[in-house]
Amino acid sequence: MLDGVLFFPVTPFDDNGEVDLTRLAEHVAKGVDAGPGGVFIACGTGEFHALEAVEFAGIVRTAVEATGGRVPVYAGTGGSVAQAKIFAKAAAEAGADGLLLLPPYLVTMPQRGLVDYTREVVAATDRPVIVYNRGNARYSEASAIEVAHFPNVVGFKDGTGDVDMVARIVRAVTDALEPTGKPFQFFNGLPTAEVSQQAYRAIGVTLYSSATFAFAPELALAFYEALERDDEALTAALLRDFFHPLVRLRDTVPGYAVSLIKAGVTMEGVAAGPVRPPLIMPSPEDRDTLADIIAAGRAVIAGELAVVS
Repeated sequence: MLDGVLFFPVTPFDDNGEVDLTRLAEHVAKGVDAGPGGVFIACGTGEFHALEAVEFAGIVRTAVEATGGRVPVYAGTGGSVAQAKIFAKAAAEAGADGLLLLPPYLVTMPQRGLVDYTREVVAATDRPVIVYNRGNARYSEASAIEVAHFPNVVGFKDGTGDVDMVARIVRAVTDALEPTGKPFQFFNGLPTAEVSQQAYRAIGVTLYSSATFAFAPELALAFYEALERDDEALTAALLRDFFHPLVRLRDTVPGYAVSLIKAGVTMEGVAAGPVRPPLIMPSPEDRDTLADIIAAGRAVIAGELAVVS
C-alpha cells in the first residue's frame, strides 16, 4: 500500500531530443532522497505519450536502479490495447513494482469496452495496476466495481475532477470490496493536485500525485504535512502564494502542466532538457514567473520555520 507524497519524475532529453538516462538517474535519486511514498515513472509528467518501447524500458530500468528499493516504482502504460500490453510487459521486465494504466488513445468507448480494455491489459501482467479515470477512460460506478475485482487492480486514480461521481465510486467500490478484504486505494490525479486535495480528502481520498515534488519537494512535503495535521493557516498560505499562482500560470498554455515542471527541474539543478512535440517549453518570461512563484512558496515555509523556532 502506498502513502505519503507520490513523485512523478520528468523524462530528461538531451539537446538532440534523445532520452538522457544519466540525468534521469540523477533526477530520480535526488527525488527519492527527499522522501516520497512512491515513484511513478514514465507517466503523464514523464511524457509517456512521446516514448517508444525501447526508450521506455530503459527509463523504467534506470528509475528502478536509482530508487534502489527504497520505495515502490510504478510505470505508465496505455494507448492501444496492443501497445499497452507491450509496455506492461516491458515495465515488469525492467523491474517495476506496478503499473498506472493510462487511457486508450483518442477513441471513445462504451463502459463494456472500457472494462474489456482494462481486463486485457491487466491480464498481460502479474504486477499490481492502478487504473486512471480521466479523458476518454471514465468509469461508471458499475464498471469501477467490476475492474476493482480484477485480482491485480489495486487502485483507482481520478483525473476528471468530478468529485460527485468520484465520491459515489469510492463508496460503491469500498462497499463492494469490503466482504473480500481486498486492500484498495484511491488517488487524486488532477494536475497540480494540491489545489483540489481538500475536496478529495472530504470524500475519503487522501493520496494524490504531486508534480511539484519533481522540482520543489520541500514545498510538496510541507503542504502534505500541513494537510495531515490540519494546519489550516499553512495550507492556506501555500495555496495562496504558491499553488494557486502556479495553476494560473499553468493554465495560460496547453501542455504547461508538463513543460513547467520540466523547466522547474532544470532550474533546480538537473538539466532536464526540452519537452517533445507537440508540447512546448515555457517562454523566458514564464520561466521568470515560475522562479518568482517558487521563491514565494519558499518564503512561506521560511516564515513558518521562523515562527516555530
